[in-house]
Amino acid sequence: GLVRCSRSPGTAGAGSSKSWTGLVLACLGVLLGISLAVDRSNFKTCEESSFCKRQRSVRPGLSPYRALLDSLQLGPDALTVHLMNEVTKVLLVLELQGLQKNMTRIRIDELEPRRPRYRVPDVLVADPPTARLSISGRDDNSVELTVAEGPYKIILTARPFRLDLLEDRSLLLSVNARGLLHFEHQRAPRVSQGSKDPAEGDGAQPEETPGDEETQGRAEKDEPGAWEETFKTHSDSKPYGPMSVGLDFSLPGMEHVYGIPEHADSLRLKVTEGGEPYRLYNLDVFQYELYNPMALYGSVPVLLAHSPHRDLGIFWLNVAETWVDISSNTAGKTLFGKMLDYLQGSGETPQTDVRWMSESGIIDVFLLLGPSVFDVFRQYASLTGTQALPPLFSLGYHQSRWNYRDEADVLEVDQGFDDHNMPCDVIWLDIEHADGKRYFTWDPSRFPQPLTMLEHLASKRRKLVAIVDPHIKVVSGYRVHEELQNQGLYVKTRDGSDYEGWCWPGAAGYPDFTNPTMRAWWANMFSFENYEGSAPNLYVWNDMNEPSVFNGPEVTMLKDAQHYGGWEHRDVHNIYGFYVHMATADGLVQRSGGIERPFVLSRAFFAGSQRFGAVWTGDNTAEWDHLKISIPMCLSLGLVGLSFCGADVGGFFKNPEPELLVRWYQMGAYQPFYRAHAHLDTGRREPWLLPSQYHDMVRDALNQRYSLLPFWYTLFYQAHLGALVLPVWKLISSVQNAGARGVQVYLPGEGEVWYDIESYQKHHGPQTLYLPVTLSTIPVFQRGGTIVPRWMRVRRSSECMKDDPITLFVALSPQGTAQGELFLDDGHTFSYQTHNEFLLRAHSSLAASGGALTPIWIERVVIIGAGKPAAVVLQTKGSPETRLSFQHDPETSVLILRKPGVNVASDWSIHLQ
Repeated sequence: GLVRCSRSPGTAGAGSSKSWTGLVLACLGVLLGISLAVDRSNFKTCEESSFCKRQRSVRPGLSPYRALLDSLQLGPDALTVHLMNEVTKVLLVLELQGLQKNMTRIRIDELEPRRPRYRVPDVLVADPPTARLSISGRDDNSVELTVAEGPYKIILTARPFRLDLLEDRSLLLSVNARGLLHFEHQRAPRVSQGSKDPAEGDGAQPEETPGDEETQGRAEKDEPGAWEETFKTHSDSKPYGPMSVGLDFSLPGMEHVYGIPEHADSLRLKVTEGGEPYRLYNLDVFQYELYNPMALYGSVPVLLAHSPHRDLGIFWLNVAETWVDISSNTAGKTLFGKMLDYLQGSGETPQTDVRWMSESGIIDVFLLLGPSVFDVFRQYASLTGTQALPPLFSLGYHQSRWNYRDEADVLEVDQGFDDHNMPCDVIWLDIEHADGKRYFTWDPSRFPQPLTMLEHLASKRRKLVAIVDPHIKVVSGYRVHEELQNQGLYVKTRDGSDYEGWCWPGAAGYPDFTNPTMRAWWANMFSFENYEGSAPNLYVWNDMNEPSVFNGPEVTMLKDAQHYGGWEHRDVHNIYGFYVHMATADGLVQRSGGIERPFVLSRAFFAGSQRFGAVWTGDNTAEWDHLKISIPMCLSLGLVGLSFCGADVGGFFKNPEPELLVRWYQMGAYQPFYRAHAHLDTGRREPWLLPSQYHDMVRDALNQRYSLLPFWYTLFYQAHLGALVLPVWKLISSVQNAGARGVQVYLPGEGEVWYDIESYQKHHGPQTLYLPVTLSTIPVFQRGGTIVPRWMRVRRSSECMKDDPITLFVALSPQGTAQGELFLDDGHTFSYQTHNEFLLRAHSSLAASGGALTPIWIERVVIIGAGKPAAVVLQTKGSPETRLSFQHDPETSVLILRKPGVNVASDWSIHLQ
C-alpha cells in the first residue's frame, strides 16, 4: 500500500512597543520629542554595568575555590559539599543532583547568607525526578560519582574546584575549568552609608574573618558601583551590596552554539571576546539595531551546543540581569585540555567556552546531556513545558495597526477583506481603543458599543484582540487603579510607597505580578462581568511588559523597587513579563470555566513562556534587513521552545515600498505567527490599499497560509507534545533583496529528493540551485517521503474552513515511500485533553489515536514522483474494494486520485497496481 491509514485504540496525552528614546518630560508631562533610531547611550554596556565589569575583570586561571571533601554528604537525591574561597575564607555550598533523562543540576549558594538569595519559582513545571548518585572512586583531591541512569560519571576535583562530566572516557563538559567561578558573598553595609543594615534580623549572620574584610571587603568598597550605582540621572541604592554570581563552562569538541534569545543577531552565536557579551535583560528598545548582542524584549537563558557527534544544553535558571561571554579555543592549548588529552588521548580539540554572569540570585544550572539534539529538546521541555496548543484561528492571518480609529473603522477593515476575497481571522486594537488608556475599558466616543462590534465579527467567524498593558493609569475614579492601590498590589519603592513611573497613560502604577494574589486578581479581571464590553471572541495582547517605564533607567523599573516577599526588582526583573503573560492566559481560561484555550501575545518572555501563548520580535522597521533578521530571531526562539513566533509583516516603523511589503507577506505566511502591524505615524497598509497589480500576490500568499493550516495545526500539536524541532518537511527560500530576479537555494540531505510545490519538479540533495523568481513567486519545496495535508478551499476565516475536505500531497522518497500525520479537534477547547476528543491520523503504516468523530473527508490525493499505474484500488474496512479514477502527468510524474470518498477517521488504504 502506497498510502495507508490505519487506526488503533489509544489516547494522547504594538505596533506596539511605542518604545522611545530621548523622552523629554515638560512640567505637564507632555511628550515633546522622539529620536528616530536607537540611542545606545540609554542602555548599558558591560563596562557601565558594575557587576558585569567586576565579573569580567576576573581572568582565567586557577580558581580560588576549594571543595572541602570532608564536608561532603551524599543523600538519596543530592550530593552537597562546601566550597571555600581561599582568599576570603567565605563558605559556599554546592548541591549536585543527577536527574533522570540524562540531566545534571548544579546549585551554588552561600552557606550562611546574611539574607536569603532569590530562587526562581514557577518556571519549572515540576521538581525534576532525580537519578541516584553513588561514589565510585576517590582520592585526596577528587571524588568520582556515577549517575544511576546512563553511562555518565562526574569527577569532582577539590583544589582548584572543578566538575567534569564524562560519558565512559569521553569528556562532555567541564565546570569552572577556567577558574571563573565568582560569587560575591553578602557583607555588612559600609559604615559611611549611615543607614541600618537592611539585612538585620533577616537571618543568621555569617562569621566574618579578618581576611574577609581585609582582602575582599576593601576591594569591593573601593570598586565603583559595588554599593551604589548611577546610570545617567538614575541612582541604584543597592542596600544589600554586591551579590553577583558567575561561572564558566567548557565544551570540548563544540564549535557551534545557539540560543540565549532574544537578540537581533545571527542564529549561530558569535565569539564575544574583545567586544560586548550577549545581554539578557528585558528592555523596551526603540528601533533596535541589527547584528549586535544588545538586550531586547525577552530573555531565555538556554544555550545549545552542537557538533556532528553530540548535542548539549546549558539552562541557567536566573531571572536577574545576565551577561553571557562566548569564546572559542583549542582544548589542547588550555589547562582544561590537559585533562582532555589524558582522558581521550587526543591532541588539539576545538572547544567553546561559555561564561554566565548574573547580578543576583544563586547559581542554578541544568546541564542537558543529550546525546542527540532531539534528546536535548525533550530534556528542556521536561523542565519548562511545551508550546501551548493554540486555537486554530490564531494560526490564521492577523490585521493590526496602532490604531484603528473607531468601531466603523474596524468594520470597514473587516468588510475590506471580504470585498477583496482575502482571508483574515483577527483584527487588533492598540492603546487608543481604551478610555484615556485605562485598560479594561473602551473609549466611549470611539467604541461606544463594543459588544455589537464583537457580535458582528463573530457573525463573520472572526476575532478581535485588544491590548492590555501592565501599567495602570494613576487617576481617581478608575476602578482598576483604586482596587490595586487599596489592596496593596502595586510594586513598591524602597521606602514602601507605591512605585510610580511614566508610560502611555502618563503617571502609572505597576502591578506586582510576582505576587500570586495579584496574578489571581488580574486573571479575574478578564471575566465578562469585570471586563465590560468583552465577549468570547475577544482575546488579549500584553505589550510593554518588560516592564517599560519611560522615565526609568534604561526605560525600565528601578532595580531597588520592592516586590512581594521583600525581593528587589533586580532579583526578579526578567520574570515580570512571564508572570504578566501567565496571569492573562489564566484569566482567559477562567472566563470560560476552563473550557476554551486562550490566545495571548506577549512582548516580554522568559523560559517557560511557551506554556502561555505567542511572542513576536517587537518594533521592527520597514527595511529589507529587518525582513531578513526575523528568520534567525524566530528560529532562535524556536530552538528554546518558543515556537509561536512572528515578526510584524511590513515592519512597524516607516512605510514599506510595495515590493518589500509583498515579499514580507510571502515570507510571513511561513512563520508561525502571521500578523501585519504598523506604527501610528505610518500610512494605512491594509493589503488592498496596495496598487492593484500587487493584490493577487498578497492574496496568493494569504491563500498559501490558509491552505496549509491543517499542516500548521498538526505541527503545533506535535510541538505541544514536546517535538520542539521537527525534521524538515517544507523548505522555503524567501526572497530577501530588492529587485531580486533569482535566489540561491541549498537543498540538504544525502540521498534526499525535493519537489517544487508549484511545478512538481524534482531535485536531488545535497546541492545548491540558482532559481529564477518573479515578484509573484518564492521557491517552496516539499521533501520526498512526506505527506502534507491541505485545505484547498480558502474561505474568509479558518473557522469557516475547519470542516472542509482534506487534500493529501504525497511526495515520494527515492524508495517510493511517504508518511505524515494529521491532527484534528474542535480547534478551540481543551476537549482534546479533558475528553480525548481529537483525531490523530498517521498516513503510512503508523497507528492512529484519539476518539473524535469528524465530518472531514479526503477529497483528493496528489502523489508526486509516481509512475503511471494500471489501476488504483481503494480498500476501506468492512467494504469491498473500489477502483478509483486517476489522472497521471508523465512530464511531472504526478498522480492525482480524485474523490476517494473516505472519512479521515476511517481506516483505509490505496493500492497502485
